[in-house]
Amino acid sequence: MSERDKILRYYRSSGDAELAAKLLDLAEVTLKNRKYKVSEFLDPYGQNIAETIVAHYERLTIETNGGYAGAERVKAAFVDSEFLDYAGSLDFGLEALNIQWDSRYYRLSHRDVLGTLMGLGVKREIMGDIIMAGDQCYVVADTTMAAYIVQNLTEVGQAAVSVSPVSLDNIPAKEEKTKEIRATVASLRLDAVAASGFGTSRTRMAEDIAASKVKINWQEAKSSSQAVKVGDVISMRGRGRVEVIEVPGQTKKGRYSVLLKRFM
Repeated sequence: MSERDKILRYYRSSGDAELAAKLLDLAEVTLKNRKYKVSEFLDPYGQNIAETIVAHYERLTIETNGGYAGAERVKAAFVDSEFLDYAGSLDFGLEALNIQWDSRYYRLSHRDVLGTLMGLGVKREIMGDIIMAGDQCYVVADTTMAAYIVQNLTEVGQAAVSVSPVSLDNIPAKEEKTKEIRATVASLRLDAVAASGFGTSRTRMAEDIAASKVKINWQEAKSSSQAVKVGDVISMRGRGRVEVIEVPGQTKKGRYSVLLKRFM
């Protein structure tokens, strides 16, 4: 069995064979042309797939870039190790856009901006992080779509916006508001832990999981009964994400104590 088949077989069971195949295609082209190929934007799980592929091919190395330090969504470059020895900087095809609005009348969220961009037909795969900064935000986008966004993004909701290209160096350091949540749960099932983290009922959380609104480690949650462990990241559409920091143990009544970090 070829390395490609082994990798596809592994990811087929989790429903990620399509993404794995796309990344494998880039890796194989890199091996043929002995240079490099760059992916679309990947979330952390997609980055793990790219790293797994590189681990199966001796000549390949991987470089990532999301436009600024600490980016969550990045592009991955599959690079022939011999090419890397003499190559200069790699072209990841990134551009930063600054979006501004009148904060006296409108308060926009990450969800508002993302929803509007996707409504314009901008696919998530060609957008990196959206960094909110008061009465403005920054969007990292593929250079092929930057001009389209500048020309067509005129409103977010009811708010008129102005969009202009800026240097990637202008992107401010990412500041995320977090809070720690200490709770006890009946079990370490996804619905129980996520309900505590997002402040909702277990029944409602189970409904949201069934509606494919919840991901665990950037993969769609399989079921409400899916077990979670320390280090897992649970994300919910429009609600942010929760990381499981610690599971100290069980109470006398058999419930589990959990320490969660909620990213607002």
